[in-house]
Amino acid sequence: LDVVSEINLHEPALLPADYCSDINERLTLYKRLANCEAPDELQAIQEELIDRFGKLPPQGRALIETHRLRIAAKPLGIAKIDAHETKIQLGFVPNPPVDPARIIELIQKNRHYKLAGPDKLTVGVETRDLAERVGAVRDALKKLGG
Repeated sequence: LDVVSEINLHEPALLPADYCSDINERLTLYKRLANCEAPDELQAIQEELIDRFGKLPPQGRALIETHRLRIAAKPLGIAKIDAHETKIQLGFVPNPPVDPARIIELIQKNRHYKLAGPDKLTVGVETRDLAERVGAVRDALKKLGG
């Protein structure tokens, strides 16, 4: 499934210059992160970053989480995740590999889940910070994936 997921957690997601000062190094790291296809590849880069540059700053954690969600969303045919403080919107590719019955069941059982047009699912959920937001998106992906 060829899905390029666009993920916006409404938090800065980057490697700040005061964490990794060399611009070319940062660009190489961004490219490596974007090419990760599996959670363990991402974990290896995260460990390498911590070994080389120290504890990840909040923006760096947000960057890693963005890629984690991208990897988790891909097999579900989710092309876009937009996670705000009050809602999460999941945008699907045409004919996503998710059972439509599962989506209908989710909407019927959970008042926070609503369809927004033919290819978007909205989850009304309050999140105060990055960790809560990532957790809420993960939870939605898990419910969709089974």
